[in-house]
Amino acid sequence: MRIDYKNKRMERVLIGVNALTSAMVAATFVMLFGGFKEPLLPEVILHTIQVVLLCIFVVEKIIRFSNSVSKLEFWRANWFEIPLLLLLGVAVVGTGRWFAPTTAEAAVVRHFSVGIYLVLQVIAKLCRTSVNLAASGKSPTRTLIASFLVLIFSGAGLLMLPAASAPGKESLSFVDALFTATSATCVTGLIVKDTGQDFSLMGQVVILTLIQLGGLGIVIFGAVFALLLGQALSLRESAAMQDLLSARTLSRIGNMIAFIFIGTVLIEAVGAVSLFGMWDDVPGRVTNVHQQWFYSIFHSVSAFCNAGFSLFSDSFVSYNRSWSVYVVLCPLIILGGLGFGVLYDLVNTAADRVKRFFKKLFYKRYRLSMETPKRLRLQTKIVLSVSACLIVLGMLAILLFERYASGSNPAEKTGVLGALFQSITARTAGFNTVDVSAMSASSRFVLILLMFIGGSPGSTAGGIKTVTLAVVIMTAVAALRKRQEVEMFKRSVRIVVVGRAITVTLLFVAVLFVATLALSITENSNGSTLSDIMFEAGSALGTVGLTTGITRSLTTAGKLIIIATMLIGRLGPLTLLAALTFNLKPVRYNYPDEAIIVG
Repeated sequence: MRIDYKNKRMERVLIGVNALTSAMVAATFVMLFGGFKEPLLPEVILHTIQVVLLCIFVVEKIIRFSNSVSKLEFWRANWFEIPLLLLLGVAVVGTGRWFAPTTAEAAVVRHFSVGIYLVLQVIAKLCRTSVNLAASGKSPTRTLIASFLVLIFSGAGLLMLPAASAPGKESLSFVDALFTATSATCVTGLIVKDTGQDFSLMGQVVILTLIQLGGLGIVIFGAVFALLLGQALSLRESAAMQDLLSARTLSRIGNMIAFIFIGTVLIEAVGAVSLFGMWDDVPGRVTNVHQQWFYSIFHSVSAFCNAGFSLFSDSFVSYNRSWSVYVVLCPLIILGGLGFGVLYDLVNTAADRVKRFFKKLFYKRYRLSMETPKRLRLQTKIVLSVSACLIVLGMLAILLFERYASGSNPAEKTGVLGALFQSITARTAGFNTVDVSAMSASSRFVLILLMFIGGSPGSTAGGIKTVTLAVVIMTAVAALRKRQEVEMFKRSVRIVVVGRAITVTLLFVAVLFVATLALSITENSNGSTLSDIMFEAGSALGTVGLTTGITRSLTTAGKLIIIATMLIGRLGPLTLLAALTFNLKPVRYNYPDEAIIVG
């Protein structure tokens, strides 16, 4: 919701003041909780600065209220400010009287209340800014790229703090912190430091936050919180969200965003509860209930976001006999890789069928006059069918090659459940229950193909996407059958979609070969084979996280190449191309055609 102000120049000044104040809030928290050996400033001064910053936020709201054209619209957009200030006042005034009787306890409560208010203010302003930027009339893809870059560098800065490293461990270098932040934000899972051993609880929480924000998109999160704060999206903001979500109609944007947020919370919560009892299967891994809950939440979020980050050095190899790995993690990975558009369509169709059933059962007069039942969209049918085929074919191929394409003892090879898990996780979760480096070359090539394909459009997964693969294959089938149009499920696919699918595939192939070639030059001294290098490049491009073990031995140049590959794989070559060519106008003429011979 955009609010009109009387004095535009004053509003621009307030925007600058807000940005500077938010940066100072972040700086005070870094100084307070960064874990520095010697404090940069005394705590008293930092707490005093935070109180001053709080007053600046309050004064800014008063000035904007008086400067707004419509006071009613201003309060509708900022209704949450009054409850926040009331709670803050109760916490500040009530300490020492109603609760926290001692002076030390009262000081802690006051500092904590001020800190929470400042954090909520900064989050609200970031969310609103992200939506406004997406709706500013400029390319939303550029906004998305800029959001990812800001998130990555902010995460890298936090991971470099001494408090983010485990006790006794040195702070991360800039390149290692940037690598970890990029891997988490791009939900890849490749690591140069052990997530469970080299990071403190703070560092792990930072990684978990980057995974969640990167998996769902910071711009979408901004729109979600804007809706939660009661702000209706304007037509331009809805159009920006439509471009980012690839939704068909503007009327569905609000419902789609709410579905993404609620569905994510519910699925991850159910996953965390279901994983809670699994950690007892390996004695000694988890020491207390709090750690057990954190491990459950971390791996549930990592699985649904297809991130592949694990708090165990061997991923889930030690839990390869636990039923929760296959009954809980596999569904989480699949649901995260299907895409929110597909999940939204499935839920809508199922709800319509249930509603029709009860109408037929209890309202007999509606039996002859009911509307046509909702049917699954073509997108949903393609995603479900291709995903099922890839899971089954990948599992069968891994089983076959592990039994007959390896010279080691077949009795020690991957079983049916292990092959199923690797077939699912290769698109693009990154967990593993078997040692990837010990698999046969043929199986690893199958994994590269699965990583290259990835998940589905609008999902947390990477790769060229299942629909792209289906369109490319059916384009070849249409050419062989001498058909004028590409057809799937008795529907024709537009020629512009065919062009996009071929473009995405060719760009991914080009990036994969360029990254492989560059890594073969930089990692020549490490003795890595071309197979291992291509596997690493494919894992980074597909944002998977599987590795044959060469990630931690990468040179600095190799790490930078992988960082760039992960970012390209997450945002997609077509997104980058659209960002660069957004303002180019299409030509209004065609050249004469002439026959050429191909093949």
